[in-house]
Amino acid sequence: MRTRRNSVGLWLSDAELTHLRQQCQITGLNTNTYLRKLIMGEHLCPRPPDAYTALLRELSAIGNNINQIAHWTNGKGYATQAEIHEAVSLVKQAYRRILDTL
Repeated sequence: MRTRRNSVGLWLSDAELTHLRQQCQITGLNTNTYLRKLIMGEHLCPRPPDAYTALLRELSAIGNNINQIAHWTNGKGYATQAEIHEAVSLVKQAYRRILDTL
């Protein structure tokens, strides 16, 4: 059963329709969802670039590596200078990639 029982017709000029379609494309939402969210006062943000997915996957992998190093270090009681430099290098590399993407 539908939760929305009411329909509203809307007449737009060519310029208004073009603008609406552009805004829908920018946010990645269809027209109905875009207008519903707009009416309810939600803040609509542009859809993040597809490159962010790969970036988040890379950051997750780096975070997992650092977590494994920390876990291993806690069990062993110390970390070598090389291990610390490797962790710092991974963080710096991730930071540079984020800046390049933005």
